[in-house]
Amino acid sequence: MVTITAGAGVRIPSRSRARVVRGSWEVARWVVRTVAIVVPVFLFASFATFVLGAVSGLSPAGLKLGDAATAADVARVNAQFGLNQPLVIRYVTWLGQILHGDLGTSWFNNLPVAAQLFERLGISVSIAGFALLIGVTAGFSLGLLAAVKRGSWVDRLVTATSTVISTLPPFVVAIVLIIVFCVTLRWLPSAGYVDPSVNFWEWLSLITLPAIALSLDTVADLARQLRTGLVSAYEEHYVTGAIVRGFSRRRVLFVHVLRNGAGPALSVLGLRAPALLGGAVVTESIFGMEGFGRFASESALRGDVPVVQGVLVVSIVLVLGFNLVVNALLARLLPATRKGL
Repeated sequence: MVTITAGAGVRIPSRSRARVVRGSWEVARWVVRTVAIVVPVFLFASFATFVLGAVSGLSPAGLKLGDAATAADVARVNAQFGLNQPLVIRYVTWLGQILHGDLGTSWFNNLPVAAQLFERLGISVSIAGFALLIGVTAGFSLGLLAAVKRGSWVDRLVTATSTVISTLPPFVVAIVLIIVFCVTLRWLPSAGYVDPSVNFWEWLSLITLPAIALSLDTVADLARQLRTGLVSAYEEHYVTGAIVRGFSRRRVLFVHVLRNGAGPALSVLGLRAPALLGGAVVTESIFGMEGFGRFASESALRGDVPVVQGVLVVSIVLVLGFNLVVNALLARLLPATRKGL
């Protein structure tokens, strides 16, 4: 075997060096292709968001001046907010501001949208993040248990439980949780929010019930998809060969089956991010929290277009970022998927 000296007397086999270079090129190609997909998706989604606001017929004059405004007053307010310019120029200007962290100014209170939005974003991220943690932990545990005990009463129980909880709307679950844990047992508070830097345990107690209500769909989807993927992987010839060669059940499960059968569950996980953000609107309203979703819904009812556009843009970025993480995990677990991205 040919070897190559790599400084300080270290000799690297040429075959290993070629494998490292090939792996680096695959990762680089995956990154380039991912960026080539993400950037157009962001531009298209942001343009659609901007156009929807532009064609809505709403204007800051309606919020500030009311029905008694004259045409001259409306034109003056529209010019103040740059609405007298062509649509394309307004979009390019708006996009440039977004790239610099400026989401515009609210028509309702003349305050920066970014400051108001990120002040409330922490509440929604706390709830959605905890819901995601519960969903991943419980969903993967149930799916793993059902696959290991496939065909048994445990498998049937997990499948039936996943089916039932997937049919429960989050707002119904939230009301039941409030009745049980807040009104009857009085274990947890029913409304409000405290920053974790102020009181961590009170913050945790306040977000627990909203997160549980929001996580059930994720638990059900992950459990079912993981169970299906693992059972399918158990039927592959390489798993049978590993068992015949005397590998332990734990090694077969975690080295062969889980790595090759978790793909569908991870793909579903990437689709749950928009649902978690959307569900936050309902749960925040029920639990009396001034979060990201509630802020968006109230602004939409007022016709505050810059706020709604800012919320949508931040949601797009969060969803794309989460899907990038999921795709990276898929590429790590299944290197062959890099070639298809």
